[in-house]
Amino acid sequence: MDKKEFCVLIKHYFSMKKSAADTKKWLDECYPDSAPAEATIRKRFAKFRTGHMSTEDVEHSGRPKEAVTDEKVKKIHKIILEDR
Repeated sequence: MDKKEFCVLIKHYFSMKKSAADTKKWLDECYPDSAPAEATIRKRFAKFRTGHMSTEDVEHSGRPKEAVTDEKVKKIHKIILEDR
């Protein structure tokens, strides 16, 4: 089962007024080898409580894939040389 499907199940248990611990127990019984961690379930519950009921992951800019570029190296090298 993939992440999105688990999120739907977690949302279902949340809507039934179950606790994160009850949800974890149920998922462990049904999917012992692939159930998400209780911390993951608690995070989802927290999002649902704030009104974010979407089961889709929100895209965000996040970290750049590559932090080191030739341009940045040259710029830093220049700063170091000027600071001597």
